Amino acid sequence: MASSSSSIVGVLVGLGVVLAHIHGCLGADYKAALTSSLLFYEAQRSGKLPSDQRIKWRGDSGLQDGKASGIDLVGGYYDAGDHVKFGFPMAFTLTMLAWSVVEYSPQLGAKHELQNALTAIKWGTDYLLKAHPEPNVLYVQVGDGDSDHGCWMRPEEMTTPRPAYKIDAQHPGSDVAAESAAALAAASIAFKASDGRYSSKLLGHAKQLFEFARNHQGLYQNSVPGVGQFYSSSGFQDELLWAAVWLYRATGDRAYLDYLGGSGNAGGARTMFSWDDKFAGVQILAAKLVLDGKVQGSGVWSDFKSQGEQFLCSCLQKGNNNFRKTPGGLLYFADWNNLQYVTTATFLATVYSDYLAAKHAPMQCVGGLVQPPDLISFAKSQVDYILGSNPNGMSYLVGLGSKYPSQVHHRGASIVSIKTNPTPVECKAGFDLWFHKNAPNPNVLTGAVVGGPDINDQYSDTRTNYNMAETGTANGAPFVGVLARLA
Repeated sequence: MASSSSSIVGVLVGLGVVLAHIHGCLGADYKAALTSSLLFYEAQRSGKLPSDQRIKWRGDSGLQDGKASGIDLVGGYYDAGDHVKFGFPMAFTLTMLAWSVVEYSPQLGAKHELQNALTAIKWGTDYLLKAHPEPNVLYVQVGDGDSDHGCWMRPEEMTTPRPAYKIDAQHPGSDVAAESAAALAAASIAFKASDGRYSSKLLGHAKQLFEFARNHQGLYQNSVPGVGQFYSSSGFQDELLWAAVWLYRATGDRAYLDYLGGSGNAGGARTMFSWDDKFAGVQILAAKLVLDGKVQGSGVWSDFKSQGEQFLCSCLQKGNNNFRKTPGGLLYFADWNNLQYVTTATFLATVYSDYLAAKHAPMQCVGGLVQPPDLISFAKSQVDYILGSNPNGMSYLVGLGSKYPSQVHHRGASIVSIKTNPTPVECKAGFDLWFHKNAPNPNVLTGAVVGGPDINDQYSDTRTNYNMAETGTANGAPFVGVLARLA
């Protein structure tokens, strides 16, 4: 009897440990995650850092950017773990940060993060304004991907070439010009309440960039060939519609609505929402127009709405062609940097839940009726997984909790801060000294969302594994809105 009693006690203790672990994971601190996710953008800053810079291991960098081309291109964001300023994903990052503010500014304000969110947007939009010196000219890249990736050094002392690449009327790039228009239009809404003059300036540039994109059509990698191997665009029709829907939301001008409605291409069923493919975002914003009675619920508008809902049905495993999931429950879109697609899908589910709830409307999927709380439950499941409720018990948001990636693939974070040790780290020497060093990064890249685990929930915490261990500015931008909504 004693042995069976002790067995029961052992089982109960074991169960208690499991429950405590589950509770710890499920009790994810959304507020702390939100704060961290915005801090990340300060670590990615290029240019002259302000006096209120909170990530102290970073210093000034890229202070000559654009000078060789006779233009000031200082500022903006480094894309990922490297030091190239890629305009295409940077603009998408800004659009998603701005959309987060447009939808959730009251929640951000309540958590004292609204100003930090606006500051993160403005660091990027100030740069975009500089990069657009004439109506039909846009600088879309600073730095050379090949030479940059051939070095492992701190941004503060990089010696790699910093060429500036532009598109113009003779060398078009409708994708990056329209994405930049979308970013500036969305940001104009985000700033309207606090800085009307800046909001108007952003909107003026957005309108010009949309006309540039529409009147001089072409893929930007055909004009800037070097970008093709890093951020090649698969098409520009989605960006033109994306810019139009944001310009309509910013202005109420029916010309943009007519452009959207006259496209004849609602995008079909999409397999991801990303820096390259905006169709799912267009579909959800167009669905809001249908729900709000701004447009007829027929024709191309019906197509937008049904196809956007189809994307979300596939996320919830209630569609015709459901997206893959790991055994632990994470949506799985791609082997390389999967979490960037999870955060965007989660954002769409979150905002669409609110759009539906405002109209007391459900969503019809092949697998059954979906109510707004179902979409929020799905979003929460993905967020909780990323924040630690997963088979590894690891937060894939760096710096949150007690277990998170320690060897993020990131030059600045992986090398001792120039403020701690100013001894120069040269281009190739950095690989031996820091990149291949099997030790945690000396600087914690707080708030970075890494690429994440594989299809079997396995994560290799090694700096060399860039598929899993690298971050990007686009990874965390949609997460800001979702975390604000849940916090």
